Amino acid sequence: MKKLSIQKLMAFAICLAFISYSHAQKIAHISLDSLVTVMPETNIAKEVAQNYLKSLDQEMLTMQSEFESKYKDFLEKEATMSETIKQNKQQDLQQLNKRIEDFRNQASQDYQRKYGELTAPIMDKAKKGIEAVAKEAGYKYVFDTSVGNVLYFEPSDDIFNAVKKKLDSMPQAAIPGANNTTKEPKSPVKSSPPAKTGGK
Repeated sequence: MKKLSIQKLMAFAICLAFISYSHAQKIAHISLDSLVTVMPETNIAKEVAQNYLKSLDQEMLTMQSEFESKYKDFLEKEATMSETIKQNKQQDLQQLNKRIEDFRNQASQDYQRKYGELTAPIMDKAKKGIEAVAKEAGYKYVFDTSVGNVLYFEPSDDIFNAVKKKLDSMPQAAIPGANNTTKEPKSPVKSSPPAKTGGK
């Protein structure tokens, strides 16, 4: 019993020490999704992604048009075809149809990969801005409220506006495939941060 009491006291002491240490740290929060949304580079990335998607769609339409043309030709001449030619034509149509399906699946994956490449430098810049503001203000922890379910948290500082201001003073993120420039927009997008939620 005595040994158990000592263990409980030690555990309680450790918990108190941890709580005291945690309260001594400056913490902040920010919605990373909201921050990325108002960054001007995001619109550039979306435009490049849309152009890439259009090129994939155009290739898909070309392949479908080829299939429809060959299928129509097959139906028109089927009655006069020998069995061997008919089988070859049917096989060609099946192979072309499979290529279309394979292309459709691959195009979806390519688009996701491309979008990831385009948004990577934007996320990198956003995180650098958050890190810069955190170091300047002495924050030990910055929580991202755009992921997970934050049911409760102690009051903390929302650094959205501070980071947005920091990003406006940083060089524009280089978006692959876009006409990048180091000039900052003359009229940066202004947006109010998401409403602060707290536990109290």
